[in-house]
Amino acid sequence: MMVYLQLLWSYIKIGLFGFGGGYAMLSLIESEIVKHGDTPWWGISEVTFTDIVAISQMTPGPIGINSATYIGYVVPTQAEHSGVIFGILGSLLCTFAVVLPPFLLVMYTSHFISRHKDSPAIKGIFAGLRPVVVGLIASAALLLMNGDNFGTTPTELTVSIALCLAAFLTVRFTKIHPIAVIAASGLAGFITYYLIL
Repeated sequence: MMVYLQLLWSYIKIGLFGFGGGYAMLSLIESEIVKHGDTPWWGISEVTFTDIVAISQMTPGPIGINSATYIGYVVPTQAEHSGVIFGILGSLLCTFAVVLPPFLLVMYTSHFISRHKDSPAIKGIFAGLRPVVVGLIASAALLLMNGDNFGTTPTELTVSIALCLAAFLTVRFTKIHPIAVIAASGLAGFITYYLIL
């Protein structure tokens, strides 16, 4: 039961302070969920977190909610419970906890903001939030630039950087659909890391 209360509290905090969408939430999710040093925490390592981010990006829906659903399923089964029903309960709880605070905040503030949208104070608040959101998204990008994603040997690092740059440049400067880029990147990774290296 304790694991559910901890998950509930963690995801209420993530939902309450996760400004800027799913990518901006990643650093907050990582700090709440991933095991750091000697801190005992449900077996979610950096590698597992990276896999969760990848799965959350590939599945339909917002990355913050997808990762909450996934983590809510995995954590109870690793912590103190076993069985699908405990995982489903954890998924529902985390998904609800991450969605509830933003829903309530939007319901509460939308009327106020629409009435005062021309107010200098409201404009100032949004002007202050914009760079913070960009910083949180940049933090998520830096968070994912680690040895688990880019490899530890010089060859793995070189190949990973080349794949990253190729994907970025393809999406940025061509009209090729991002899904095609994801599929091609997966194929290139399979050929490079499984068949060649």
